Amino acid sequence: MSQIETTQINSKDVLSICQKNMDKMFYGVKKSVPKYHQLITNLQQEYFQAFENMVDFSIVLQKKFVTKDDIVSDVPSTALKMINDTTEEFVKIFSIQTQIVFASIDATQQNIKTFNDNIKSFVELNKNILQS
Repeated sequence: MSQIETTQINSKDVLSICQKNMDKMFYGVKKSVPKYHQLITNLQQEYFQAFENMVDFSIVLQKKFVTKDDIVSDVPSTALKMINDTTEEFVKIFSIQTQIVFASIDATQQNIKTFNDNIKSFVELNKNILQS
């Protein structure tokens, strides 16, 4: 809980009540964040695994079908090059997208830190004004 909680908890003034209730809300949120993060991570991993399994099983099934019915599945070299090039471009784009997302998250985090520092400075400034 915050340092301000040292004020009288049983006080009925609006600011003490506000502080007490905000402390409760922030405490509840802070307590749930790790579980929320873990649940989202688990869901993402499960989804990714299900998608990967679907693709793998689909390819295995198609291979069995092609083999059983003696279907020629050779790909012309130009089509093979196009498929491989497309895959390489997709991997590059995903890598660039990931770098952009990470940079955006880092910038956002830095902006929030700056905002917090500004709040502290603003509070100190107002304290000094009130004390003068």
